[in-house]
Amino acid sequence: MSTGGIHTQQSGTLVDRALEFLGAGPADSISLARDVLGVPAATPLIADRLAAALLGSDPRVRRRVDSRWELVREVVGSPRLVDCAFAVVDVETTGTSPLRGDRVIEIAVAVLSGGAVGVVLDTLVNPERQIPRVVTGITRIAYDDVRDKPVFGEIADQVVDALAGRIFVAHNMRFDWSFVSNEIRRTLHLALDGPRLCTVRLARRLLPGLRSRNLDSVAQYFGVEIENRHRAAGDATATAWILSRLLDLAAERGIDTLRELEELTRRAKRKKRKKLRALPAPMEEA
Repeated sequence: MSTGGIHTQQSGTLVDRALEFLGAGPADSISLARDVLGVPAATPLIADRLAAALLGSDPRVRRRVDSRWELVREVVGSPRLVDCAFAVVDVETTGTSPLRGDRVIEIAVAVLSGGAVGVVLDTLVNPERQIPRVVTGITRIAYDDVRDKPVFGEIADQVVDALAGRIFVAHNMRFDWSFVSNEIRRTLHLALDGPRLCTVRLARRLLPGLRSRNLDSVAQYFGVEIENRHRAAGDATATAWILSRLLDLAAERGIDTLRELEELTRRAKRKKRKKLRALPAPMEEA
């Protein structure tokens, strides 16, 4: 099972050398490029791309909040949650469906690792189309704010680097995943893949008494302050701290591995489907 975002073809010999190198302790991408891949003149950006391509989909390796790579201990074929690094993503968009042409106007990635939270990516994005007034009303982002910002293709590599070796997490994960994966496919012709978690689903299972699981309600429950609501960095950071609290609750239930946490959310989904099937069919009008 992968703990990374992008699955790539890997060279077994180079991977083995990288694992042996990381056995001595965490290392940054520059060191891996120089001492493992034999590319001593690689720039930081090129080194990050090379390291992500080599190790980003390897379940034995994770990327820390300080962007260094390290080995992950595994338990029963699945990494322990305390050893996982989570890339908590939030996007602001022109609408609700990338398949209908809506685009990202802001993206942020906050990494939760070892109990610490840090924002590793935060940028406005030019969607190459107008931003509806209703979106501007919610996000306070107008087209003039993004006119001179990079288009997604110019930051796509940074997004991949931020996700590589980490678990994709979002509040209402399907929404953010659909936009990010569609943009990566459109601009880089790569398919994002790997484990992902939804904090809404986790809240349903771990906070059964909470009537609403929207971001404001869950944040208020945990006492997490959301700075700059409906902006990517503020929402991603708050979601990362919410995830931290949810992981604590999962640990109290004896949930120790990523696989166990994923099974918890799958049980919630199956339970909802069973409940829907049990509802009586609507009566036809006379």
